Amino acid sequence: MNALTWISVGSLAAWVWLLLGQGFFWRTDIRLPERTPPARWPSVAIVVPARDEAEVLPASLPSLLAQDYPGRAEIFLVDDGSTDGTGELARSLAAARGGLPLTVDSPGEPGPGWTGKLWAVRHGMALARSRTDAEYLLLTDADIAHAPDSLRELVAAAHSGGLDLVSQMARLRVTAFWERLIVPAFVYFFAQLFPFRRVNRPGSRTAAAAGGCVLLRTEAALRAGVPDSIRQAVIDDVSLARAVQRSGGRIWLGLADRVDSVRPYEGLGGLWRMVARSAYAQLRHQPLVLAGTVVGLAVVYLAPPVALVAGALTGEAVPLVAGAAAWAVMTATYVPMLRYYRRPLWSAVLLPFTAVLYTLMTVDSAVRHYRGRGAAWKGRTYARPEAAP
Repeated sequence: MNALTWISVGSLAAWVWLLLGQGFFWRTDIRLPERTPPARWPSVAIVVPARDEAEVLPASLPSLLAQDYPGRAEIFLVDDGSTDGTGELARSLAAARGGLPLTVDSPGEPGPGWTGKLWAVRHGMALARSRTDAEYLLLTDADIAHAPDSLRELVAAAHSGGLDLVSQMARLRVTAFWERLIVPAFVYFFAQLFPFRRVNRPGSRTAAAAGGCVLLRTEAALRAGVPDSIRQAVIDDVSLARAVQRSGGRIWLGLADRVDSVRPYEGLGGLWRMVARSAYAQLRHQPLVLAGTVVGLAVVYLAPPVALVAGALTGEAVPLVAGAAAWAVMTATYVPMLRYYRRPLWSAVLLPFTAVLYTLMTVDSAVRHYRGRGAAWKGRTYARPEAAP
């Protein structure tokens, strides 16, 4: 057999394994587990790190202020050095809308070895401890809009299941062309790396969370030493889940129905920067892992259509059939995610093209790292953890 035949057969074998052996990652039915209201609703501190978020706050903060929660809840918005009036806007929104109590404060510049977001989260958690006896912390990003019952449902799920961390992956915006092409694939690839069913299995070694919406038991946070124990993490949500899991906590991750990101990514550039910011960090800044990832993505996602076309042109049956079968399995596994995002199902055939874009973003992430512009976000560039002071 020639190289094309071997590659096409290998790609098909990889897709059969992904279909059946990777925790059914492609299914989108992992939603909040069964829950019953607690007899006594625990107190909750809502911590919102925010840096230059004036564009999205009018669509997100009112949803937190309007939470219909039966217990005590208070919002702590931490203005992380914004230059666009984020803090002032938050105060004015709270004054106009009313609802849950809001405290706006600023922690100053991050301490040595801290990422800005985690420095802000640390400050918000400290504020919450000094002013409340909150039993739970809701860590939510400034671009996340919550349905009125979001907090109530999260707490009920954590209480009913004895969970220390409950995280929902917010439904990201898919309005512009590039959002429609790239965003569903982003969630699909994330689920492929961290199959939700494995994350949620008691005793599992797979840990992940979605940083936009994390309900965390305060006791579990103290036991895990977070956020101090993960202060250098660029991929802070996964690091948080791992810290909680390693300290004996139970975690849960699923897709959201009524928790939405309102952040717009009108062009390719914004989405590219979002992925490139952390892609190489996910590979632990290892060149060999990067090379293996690029080869793996090529074999799994690019080889099927190439083998199909090459087989059709040369008349070789094995590459033609294997490539077509692998592409069909790939397409079928992507359909549920497109359905979740209410996108046309025919666009599943474009996944190889989207995967090529993600491969280029990953390579660019490494290039940025070696040029000293690695994990750059909103005017800050973070050093590789072992290089940080």
